[in-house]
Formats: sequence, structure tokens, C-alpha cells
Amino acid sequence: MTQTQKILVTGATGTVGRQVVAELLARGHSVRALTRDAAKADFPAGVEVVQGDLTEPDTLMPALDGVTGLHLITFGGPYFAPLETGPRILQLARAAGVRRVTVLHGGGPSLLEDAVRADDGVEWTVLMPVEFMANALEWADGIVTSDEVREPFVARLSAMVHEGDIGAVAAVALTEEGHGGQEYVITGPELLTVADKVATIAAVRGREIALVELTEEQAVERWRAAGHPDDVIGFLLEAYGNTPEVGRTVVDTVEKITGRSARTFGQWAAEHVEAFKSPSAGATP
Repeated sequence: MTQTQKILVTGATGTVGRQVVAELLARGHSVRALTRDAAKADFPAGVEVVQGDLTEPDTLMPALDGVTGLHLITFGGPYFAPLETGPRILQLARAAGVRRVTVLHGGGPSLLEDAVRADDGVEWTVLMPVEFMANALEWADGIVTSDEVREPFVARLSAMVHEGDIGAVAAVALTEEGHGGQEYVITGPELLTVADKVATIAAVRGREIALVELTEEQAVERWRAAGHPDDVIGFLLEAYGNTPEVGRTVVDTVEKITGRSARTFGQWAAEHVEAFKSPSAGATP
């Protein structure tokens, strides 16, 4: 049985961060959650909430006291602006006695990730998940209000992963031996098109959903209207229009690291079905 350890989770209010916290708690570890605004944080009982900012590394010093593991994200501003404080964060972590570090890969070059990979003073593991199943929540408003999903490139394939499985892999790497110096691509157990995902959500909510395919131009117009800058729009066009092989290839990382199968999109949809239901809508016969 793994000895209880104290782990600091940065990005703890994020989609993956919350899952890392939950998985560590479930495994009996002590969790310290870092957030910029501790007063607004909402975590399960037993989580120690601390305030700090990765863009100001010295604010982490109290949070690092007594921890053996550190989960890091690579961004620290709007639109996933990359952190430039990686070397200082790692310096503080080593000084505090941190043994293991996991880094959630942000999809592009990262000074923090580079600093972690170059550090031989900690056992580091880079987590490289593909598309999050939680991204489907972006469809919730359209599904609830008009029973439709509007997306470009609907035939694209994705090996999308349950965010809870990312948290589970992180928890193991942070608390068990044998994961230092490893890079883990994390996927779900199946390849899905946009139509597959929409059909799955429709089945669990008991009501049909129309899939409307947008042209590339319509998608760009929508993203611009949402306030996305050109570099983000370019990333979305590449990721959706020309999905790299890693994003559409199923690997068994979750099973190898955690000892259980990766969760399906059907499981995820069932867990989040209320987000896709209109309070006044009944199920179709």
C-alpha cells in the first residue's frame, strides 16, 4: 500500500486540476490546492486551499512547504499564455524537498516544461492528453436551446480522453515509483467522429440532436465573434481540420498506469447528462 503523501496541485480549479485533486483524495493522500483566489475556491472536505500565482513564483513558497509531489500547468494567463517562470518554480520546488513533478502538456512549446525536462533534481513526468471529453460541454447551450450542435470538420476522428483518467494517471505518477523521466500520451479507449459524440449525447438524454456542419469560414467567423485571437483560431483550424496522428490514435496508457480501462465517452456523457437537458423538455417516445 502506498504511503500517504502531501501533494500540491496547481491549476486546481481547472478541468484536469480538479480531477487530480479528486483522485489523490480517493487514494488517501493529503492534497493542497493552489488557486489565485482562495475565497472563491470550492473543493471537497479535506483539501487544504492555498493562494498563490504561478506567474509570481515566490508566492508558492508557503504552499510548497512539506509537499513531496507537485502537479504543474504550463500556462498562467488569458488564452493559455505560456508561463515564463519555470526555472524559478523548479528552483523553489527542489529547495522545498519536492521529489516528483507532473506537468500537464499545453499543446505547444513551454519554458516551464523545458525547465522540468532539464531538471535532474526531481522525478518528472509529462502528461500529454489528447482532446478532453469535457470539451463537449461547449455544445450544451445549443443542445438545450435548439437541440442542435454546429461544428466544422464533423468527420474528424478523436481518441478523446475522460479528464478523470488524466487525473488518475497524474495521481499515480505523483505518488508511486517508476514514472520519472516518462512522457505519457493519454487517450480514451475509442475513436469518435463529431457525429458519434452527438449521437452518444442524444442517446443518454433521450432526445434527438441535429448536427449542422459549418464551413471553415463560418467556424472562423464564430471563433472571432467569441473573441479568440488569430493564433488560437489557427490552432483550432489545424487541430480540427488536420488532427495530428497522436490525437486520433488510441493508446493504453490509462490501463497500464492505473490498472483499469480508460472510460468511454458514453460513461462521460451519462455523468454529465443534466448539462444537456432542458428543464421543460421531455424525452422523445
